[in-house]
Amino acid sequence: MQIRPATDADWPQLWAIMEPIMRAGETFSLPRDGTEDMARAYFASPEKRNFVAEEDGAILGASYVRANQLGGGSHIANCGYMTAPAARGRGIARALCQHSIDYCRAQGFRGIQFNFVVSTNEPAVHLWQKLGFSIVGTLPEAFNHPSLGYVDSYVMFRAL
Repeated sequence: MQIRPATDADWPQLWAIMEPIMRAGETFSLPRDGTEDMARAYFASPEKRNFVAEEDGAILGASYVRANQLGGGSHIANCGYMTAPAARGRGIARALCQHSIDYCRAQGFRGIQFNFVVSTNEPAVHLWQKLGFSIVGTLPEAFNHPSLGYVDSYVMFRAL
């Protein structure tokens, strides 16, 4: 597996990964009936740098990196990740997150903040903690989960 910068030609494979995640409505704060254009604007907007995890021409997952805020907050990065359902359990999210940590450090960021990690996404919360992120805030009932109702969301942070 290699991680490389994403190109416009990767979008069809990225949409194929993102659409079922969006439709499930369990981890991304996007409308379950949202459009492909909406998903692309969220994940691949111009201020984000996108990367893909690829193996034998197949994209297994993707990430984005951006400054979390403008001006005085631009030294902290924000990242997002998605893994193809068929590739889960293979270390794709771990590899993408480790790549983000290394990339952000090389770009001069001083930390990474995840603004909205759904508390019921336990595999992600556990992985981020193993990679050095801490829960620094809890947003009570901030996410309306399709089967569990209102659940908490976490703000997670790691210094670089």
